[in-house]
Amino acid sequence: MNNSENTRKKKWTEQERLELAAKLDRELDEFIENLPRKKYEDGWPEDRWEEEMAKHPFFMKEPPKPGDEVHPLFEGLQKLKYDPEENEPDDLAISYKEDGNFNFKYKNYRLAVLSYTEGIKVKCGNPEINATLLNNRAAAHFFLKNYRSSLQDCELALKIKPNYEKALVRAANCCVEMKNYKKAIDYCDIILNKEKDNRIVLDLRKKCVSAAKIKERDERKREHQEKKRNEEEDVIINEIIKRGYMIEGGTRGNLSLDKLEPHFPQLVHNRVHLDETGTLVWPVVFVYPEYKIMDYIQEFDENQTFSEQIEAMFKSPPDWDEQKKYIPNQLNIYFETSRNKIRLIEQTMTLGNVLKNNEYVIRGGTPSFIIMVKDSSAEKRFLEEY
Repeated sequence: MNNSENTRKKKWTEQERLELAAKLDRELDEFIENLPRKKYEDGWPEDRWEEEMAKHPFFMKEPPKPGDEVHPLFEGLQKLKYDPEENEPDDLAISYKEDGNFNFKYKNYRLAVLSYTEGIKVKCGNPEINATLLNNRAAAHFFLKNYRSSLQDCELALKIKPNYEKALVRAANCCVEMKNYKKAIDYCDIILNKEKDNRIVLDLRKKCVSAAKIKERDERKREHQEKKRNEEEDVIINEIIKRGYMIEGGTRGNLSLDKLEPHFPQLVHNRVHLDETGTLVWPVVFVYPEYKIMDYIQEFDENQTFSEQIEAMFKSPPDWDEQKKYIPNQLNIYFETSRNKIRLIEQTMTLGNVLKNNEYVIRGGTPSFIIMVKDSSAEKRFLEEY
């Protein structure tokens, strides 16, 4: 036996094997380290590789949205699936239906509507497929709360397939949401004619019957209230005409309470009304030009004098009257005529007395008056403007 054979048959110890393996690792690391370095220019950019990867059809988690840049491979797959030249009409309609079902499953109801619509446009001629597409689109519209559109699709599906139970049930539920309970009952009856023990439909019909009775009761009540309100409005209008009050934009022939709605937000719920004694009660505005502020009086009885109202208003000095000069018997009250003139009124006069003045016009449903301190410089400047 020669030396080479002895070498080949040498037995390695575990320590020697480990040392040899470590040596080979070091030599491999040195070899890689000494390789010439070259910038990576092919494939996805390092700073956007995740974004680019998400666009690839094999890795994307959701389909592209309208307007997004489409990967060529995805575009090719789309053509294979949706190209009319590559697919029979039935297959094409089914592809759109499957897309719609996928979007519906993940609650993308608007995309589902678009997919089902494309399937319907194919007009494949298969009644079963077309009825299903319409019914599925009705379901997507229902979850979008487009109840009218959902009902229309149900009705189209039923023209193709008259006993389509899913479409009948959904049509009934659409009618319930639209408060058309009588029509909902009709749809329920169509189903119950064939399935008398359908518990779901029986419960729905019972709910519709009950809701229809409540709706009829509410409508009768509303009509009664409307009639009563119209009668009350007619009485108020007649009282205003009888007293000779002039309303801006209103004459005896066309006067309505719409012209007496207060224009001030603070008085919007305080339109003129009759109290239990047949007295007209008005919302009134008092203007203080010196401070450019207003007082909003919700109820001013036409038989009440201005002095009574002023006494109540200035029983305690308002915060804005720091000089405490707005004292009831030291105030002048004016109104502006239709010709933009100023007229002084006596505090002893009632609101009704002033409203009967042939120069007074009620504007915006709210009588208004100007208050100034007697003989004050502010009053003099104010009067000079007129």
